[in-house]
Amino acid sequence: MQRQSATQHIDILINAVLVTVVWKGREKLHFINPVPIYEVYERWVRKFEQNRLRFLQDLKVQLEGENDGKT
Repeated sequence: MQRQSATQHIDILINAVLVTVVWKGREKLHFINPVPIYEVYERWVRKFEQNRLRFLQDLKVQLEGENDGKT
């Protein structure tokens, strides 16, 4: 990726408030802003998480149950 392309991508993330910028003298430091990412998680991911985790737990129990008699 060229430097100009990377700068454009970072600018998009800054405009979306997903990345914050801190200047230290001549250095420009970029940091991930966890708040909007957490808000996306709360709004979109969390409601599906419980069912997915329940399914994975049931699958684990079934798979481990099949191996009980085998060594």
